[in-house]
Amino acid sequence: MARNSEEPPKSGPAGAARWADYLDWIRSEMIRGVLGLTPEQQRTSLVPSGWTPVELLSHVLHMEQRWFVWGFLGEPVADPWGDWDIEEPWRDGVEGRWQVADGVSAEELADRLEAIGARTREVLASYPLDALSSQGGRFAADPPSLEWICFHVLAEYARHAGHLDIVVELGG
Repeated sequence: MARNSEEPPKSGPAGAARWADYLDWIRSEMIRGVLGLTPEQQRTSLVPSGWTPVELLSHVLHMEQRWFVWGFLGEPVADPWGDWDIEEPWRDGVEGRWQVADGVSAEELADRLEAIGARTREVLASYPLDALSSQGGRFAADPPSLEWICFHVLAEYARHAGHLDIVVELGG
C-alpha cells in the first residue's frame, strides 16, 4: 500500500470508500512520523506517561485489528492485547502500559499496520456501513455498526496522531 501523505479530496467518493481513504491517510501519516525518527528516537519516551513512538505504532496496529478483524468480523486474533504489558487492560481498572519487544523494528510494525489497513479496506468494500459486528469475537452483546467502528477508530487515530506530532516536534 502506498503511503499517502495527502488528505483525500473533497470531491472523492462518499460512504465506505471515503472512510477507507481517510483511514489510509491518517495511518500513513503516523507511519511516516515514526519512520522519520532515528531508531533511538523511535524508542525514547519524551512524555510523562512513558510511551515511545514505536510503542504508539504498535498500539494503533493492535487497535485497528481489534476493532475491524476481531471486533467487526469476529475472527480470532492472536494476542489481541499484544500492545499492552497486561492482558485485557480495560478490565477491572487495571493499569498497564504499551510495549514492543526489543527485536521488533518500526519498519516491521509499519508493514504489519499496512497489512491491517489493507484488511480494513477489504472490510469496508464488502459490508454496508450499517452492518452490525459479528457476535462472538470481541462482542458478546450489543455489537456496534461498521460505521460506528469507523468513527471510533478514526477518532482514536486522530488523538494519537496529535500525540505523535508533539513528540516528533520535541524530538526533532
